Amino acid sequence: MSSAAGEGSSSCRKEREENGAGAGGRSRREEGVAVAEGEVGLGDLYGAAAGWVEARTSCPHLGTMPPPAGADDLARVPPPDSPCSRCHHPAENWLCLMCKDVLCSRFINKHMLCHYQESGHCLALSFSDLSVWCFACDSYLDVQAILELRPVYEVAHLLKFGERPPFRSLEVLD
Repeated sequence: MSSAAGEGSSSCRKEREENGAGAGGRSRREEGVAVAEGEVGLGDLYGAAAGWVEARTSCPHLGTMPPPAGADDLARVPPPDSPCSRCHHPAENWLCLMCKDVLCSRFINKHMLCHYQESGHCLALSFSDLSVWCFACDSYLDVQAILELRPVYEVAHLLKFGERPPFRSLEVLD
């Protein structure tokens, strides 16, 4: 998987074939971890190769969002169980933070990715886990550290769970 939420521009046309890694080879132990000879380095067991992704604490594309969210804008946040506006799929949907359209993930019909490619709207919030993704940066954004994202995240959290989200203090983030 090239990224958790986004792929290259060809993904709206046709899914690329993924290369499978062989399971053969001898193994050895490094720092308490069995590592197959010639297949996986110890460094591959950490970070994105292990499925763990560190969210960015800044993004140059935040300026493309509408001005600081007011009550009217936040009232337009649809409920987290909203279906995709194109295919009506009920799950794995994302909220475009520019136009508030709800579209499905790349794991369903790729409508949010296509929306980004067609419109340039690069910031989206996942209704599944309330993460925020920037398609232009090809990265998750830390809603705890990025103050501009907190209002829409808070509204989505309220709609999904019926309570305000816990936020880490800014001192902890520094």
